[in-house]
This record gives sequence, structure tokens and C-alpha cells, in this order.
Amino acid sequence: MKSLLSWFFVVVPVVAFSEAQISDPDLEGLAIYGDEDFISIATGVSQPIAKAPAVASVITALDIKRLGATDIDQVLETVPGLHVARSTIYNPLYNFRGIHSDFNPQVLMLINGVPLSNLFHGDRNLVWGGMPVESISRIEVIRGPGSALYGADAFAGVINIVTKGYSELEETSAGGRLGSNHSADFWISGATVAGPVELSAMLELHKTNGANELVVSDGQSFLDFVTGTNVSNAPGNTNLERDNLDLRLEAATEHVRVRLGAQIRNDFGEGAGAAQLLNRENNFESKRYNIDITYAKEDFFPHVDLEVQVSHYDTSQEVEGDFLVYPPGSTGPFLTPTGIPIFGIFPDGVIGSPEIFENHSRAGFTAKYDGIRKHDISFGSGYYHGEIDRVTEEKNFGINPVTLLPILPGDPVVDVSDTPFVFLTEDQRENTYIYVQDVWRFANDWELTAGLRYDDYSDFGSTTNPRLALVWSTSYQLTTKFLYGEAFRAPSFAQTRAINNPLILGNLDLKPEEIKSYELAFDYRPSYDITLNMNFFYYDWSDIIQFIPDSSGSTRTAQNAGEQNGKGLEFEAKWTITDSLKFSGNFAWQDSYDELAAADAANSPEKQLYLRTDWQINNRWRINMQANWVMDRNRAADDLRDPVGDYVLFDMNIRNKLSENMEIALIINNLFGEDAFEPSPNAMPSPFIPNDLPLAGRSFLGEIRYKF
Repeated sequence: MKSLLSWFFVVVPVVAFSEAQISDPDLEGLAIYGDEDFISIATGVSQPIAKAPAVASVITALDIKRLGATDIDQVLETVPGLHVARSTIYNPLYNFRGIHSDFNPQVLMLINGVPLSNLFHGDRNLVWGGMPVESISRIEVIRGPGSALYGADAFAGVINIVTKGYSELEETSAGGRLGSNHSADFWISGATVAGPVELSAMLELHKTNGANELVVSDGQSFLDFVTGTNVSNAPGNTNLERDNLDLRLEAATEHVRVRLGAQIRNDFGEGAGAAQLLNRENNFESKRYNIDITYAKEDFFPHVDLEVQVSHYDTSQEVEGDFLVYPPGSTGPFLTPTGIPIFGIFPDGVIGSPEIFENHSRAGFTAKYDGIRKHDISFGSGYYHGEIDRVTEEKNFGINPVTLLPILPGDPVVDVSDTPFVFLTEDQRENTYIYVQDVWRFANDWELTAGLRYDDYSDFGSTTNPRLALVWSTSYQLTTKFLYGEAFRAPSFAQTRAINNPLILGNLDLKPEEIKSYELAFDYRPSYDITLNMNFFYYDWSDIIQFIPDSSGSTRTAQNAGEQNGKGLEFEAKWTITDSLKFSGNFAWQDSYDELAAADAANSPEKQLYLRTDWQINNRWRINMQANWVMDRNRAADDLRDPVGDYVLFDMNIRNKLSENMEIALIINNLFGEDAFEPSPNAMPSPFIPNDLPLAGRSFLGEIRYKF
């Protein structure tokens, strides 16, 4: 491994230095894509990232293309202190600084400032299906709390995706990719002007059979051993097929901007199984639609800039056909929701087809006042209404709502929708909030940002979250930041309203999770060519919602039971060695402790190392190489398996600009075919997937882009 790293970061730079310095034609696009050293989500106002009152990263569209990334997860893996883990259905879990949970509701993802959180699990959606990157102008990431500005779920981190508008899509362009696993991508974009209105559109299509990685044993393998059946699909391959459509539309005038989006997911394979049982016939689907309308005007009143936004977001989690929880011939679950044991073979398998439909509406305003010398004051207020307005379920286990008797093995599927025996109650949540923030430049080299947000919820009460950030321009090259923040994570409906589940129950009396965070950060720029960042952090995460065994021993109920604290550091370096050669990298270390388990926190890497080289060989050819080293992931305290293995993934992107209008590329992921795994959940008496969740092996993609 050391020899590979040496080859990557010694041989490649030496070869590049032998070339004459070459101008970078892509730099001409910086005015379009925006300077990566500016960020807006730290305070709501665009400002240099070195002076922003947060530890933040920005990745531009130009950077994304050079990486060869095709999905947002590949981009986020390059951020210091952020690791993209996987659930059993291979949904991304964005683990910031050792904060890990099964559904990852502790991270707030925004598109153009509008949250994507759902009510069911508080995450982006169980049927997420990835997000393509061609429509992305920039990605802004804050590591650490952000509830003082963004409210619920801006907890461990905030990710804001800014989509491209007219200026970036003015030239009509199209592109496509073909590669491993029968993967195919296609996109087309364009823009026009209709009187005072700028119109732009982007369509992206993605289809893949997914990586066919082997799972040696699954949950049914364990049941086969216990019950004497032999029906497991393991050893077998993961089901990672996808059929995605993403559409972005925008219309903008001088003061009004309207954005519409659609994310359609079909044939969404369930990875290694939602219940950790392999079945390649199981597929989900999801439809997500959003619209947001923003009015913004500078000097709406003297010294006052005003922005008003309304938005609506519909999202669904659906099942294609019958969804097999356990395969045909399985004995299935041992208990009904009332604890009655069930014996027998399910000849058609255990079928459970849960579907959820949600809608989310928001309205709010932000005003910025600069009429007081040395102060920039922002204040705002808003309203949110979210509702799970339809829950449907068909199953062949549990209680029959007509007979009120247990559904026995071999009985037909029963529709329990709109009955007391459905898996989740339909309900709604309302939230009103108000916040204020002051950026006070009280001395030439000192700036204090103080913010406070008050949220009131219809189902669990109110919460207040402050932030303080002292930014000191220590010298011309060095900026020092002292940061403090608090945040909260709202209980999900699965944690408060889950019913008729033989294993877990919701709890309407839950409080939100809370976190307090302290950070010391340094931004050092000794020259135009070198940037060095280092930050130290400590956090205390309390009232963690966990499912705790009940006295009956057959079920677990959600409780505010957990506590975790963590500390660590993150270091980042960027070096423009010559006009044709750039080097960047980061290292992150975290040490987190689970107080309830009295052990080191599980699943997140304690160390991460990321290294990258960009080399422009001449005016036509460019090579990007990167290595991502994930180290030291702990098991849960009661998990007796060997530690999760470390891995290093190397990726390469080779680009050739054939003409002013055409560009081709070869993208190779996991160049050396590393066997890499993400930890599978623990279970009692033993893990259902003992050999962990395999990641994709070596893959190839050929790409072509054309501007009309």
C-alpha cells in the first residue's frame, strides 16, 4: 500500500514538473462557476470562506467535473471529516465527525436553501437513489451545528446544493456515459430569454444494473439454521439497479426566481435487503417534486434587503409489486405485534408492502439591515407544515382487520390501509420560527457573529439554539476562528408513531436530540499558491433517540437514552505547484465515546486520509487522480466480530478536449480493485450479514460532452 501511495504522489508530480507551465483553459469558466473561496450558508450572505464563521468546504461544478464524479456521494467523500457510509439498502449515511445512526437524520440537506428532510425517518428518503451532478453549480458544506440559522436537523452538518441557472446553461449542451454494470447516463441542458425572463432547463437520466457484489450470508441464512429450512438467497449478489430521472427548471427575472424539480426513482434495488435478506426481485420507487418561489430586492427599505420564499415538496416511498420481507418457504417472523408466537411455513414468503406519501410546505422571509455602523443584522421568521397524508400497507402477517385474528402462514395478502393495523399512523407537524443574527465588526481585525433561533413545534414543544463565532484576522496570511454552536434534531415519525411492529414501537413523548459544539479553526495562506486549514472540535451529543428493550422482552420502544461526546481535528491543504499541476488533500481524526455502551462509538472511521493530484498535460489532456483511505472503524460494543477492515480506493479521470465543442473522458473507479466493505448492523444473537456490506469493485465509464 505504501508503494502505491508513493507512486501516486511522488512519480506523478515529478513527471508533471518536467513539462512547461501550461495555461488552464478551464480557468476561463471560473467567472461562471464562482470562486470556490466564497460561501453563503454560513451566515446567509456570500462571503470569503476564510472569514466565514464556520468550518466549511465548497466544491464547484468545475471541481466536480475534474473529479470525474457522477453522483453527489463521490463529491462529499472528498470533504474533511465526512465519510459516506452505507445502510443495508445502500442508502448513503453522511457521517460527520463520528456521528452515526441507522437513517442519518442528523444531517440537513438543502437544494437552493430548501430542506429535503422527510417526516418518516428524518432523512432524505429511504428511496434516495443518488443524485446526479450535472445540474449542480456548487456544493456548500458546513461541518458542525447550523440550527441557529436552519433549524431542525442542521445538527452534525449542513449540505447545500446550488443548482445551475441561466448563466451556466446559456450554451445548449448534452452528454452521456456508458460503462460497467450496464450503466448509462444522459443529460441535456439549455437556456433562453423570453422578454425579461431568463429560462433554463436540465434533464438527467441514469440507468444501471448496479455492482454485483457477493453477500455470503444473510438473515434468512440464520433462520434456516434455526428452523431447518433451506430457502436463503445467500450466497448471492446485491441488488443495486437504478432507473432515475432528474429534471430542473428555472425562470428568473430581476427580483423573482422560480425553480421546479422532479426526482423520479424506478426499479430501485434494495441492496443487501431492507430486512438484511437478499431478494433481487424486490424494488422500490419514489416520486419527488418541488417548487420554490423567491422574491429578493436590495434596499427594499432604506438599509434593508428583503428576501421572501415559499416552497412545496412532495415525496413518496413506494413498492413495485409485492415486497418480500422473507423468501418463499421461510418461517418468517416469530411474533405478531401483540406478542403471539406464529409457527409455520410461508409458502409465498412473508410479504409486506408499506408505502408512504408526504407533503411539505414552507414560507418565510429574511431581512438584512446595515444601517448601524459596524453591524450587519439579519432577522427572519417562517412557518412549516409537513404531513404524512397517506400510508398504505398490504401484508400476509400480523392481524386481519376484518376478523381481528392473526394472519396465518399461507393466508392471502390483506390490505390493512386505513385501519388501526397499519404500520404507521398518518399525522402532521407544524413549526413556526424566528431568528436574529448580528455580525459585529467591533475592531479592525475582529468580527463577532452572534445568532439565536427559536422554534416551536406542534408535537414536541419549543427549542432555542444559539451560535457564537469570533473571527480574528491574526495576520495578513492567518485567520483564527473560535466557534460555539447548539443544534437539535426533531424526532422522526418512525420514532414517535410506529405501531403494529413486532420489534419496535414509537413514543409520542420523545424530546429532540441536542448537541453542543466547540471549535478552534485556523486558515493560513502563506502565498497565493498555498492554503492550509486546521481545526479542532469537541461536541456533546445528548438525548440520543434509541430503541430500548421493554419489560416484556419482545419489543423495544424509542427513548431519549443515549449520550455521546467526541473530539478531533481536521487538516486540509491545497498547493498550486505550477499552472499545470495542483495538489490537495486532507486528514481527519476523531475520537468519539458512547456513554450508554461505555465504549468507543461505532461505525464511523476514526481516521480518514484523502489525497488528490490534478495534472494538465497540455492544452488537450488532463489527468485527475485521487486516493481515499478509510481507517479504524469500531464495532458496536456488543458486536464480537473482528474489526472492520481499512481500505484505500484509487480513482482516475482522464480527459481530452477534442475541440472547443467536444470533450471525452475515461473514468476509472477503484482502480486497483480493492476489496472494500462498510460495516453491517449488529443483531442478536448474531449479525444477519456477518461479512459486512461489500462496495463496488473496479468500474469503467466512457464519457462524451458536446456544446451546440
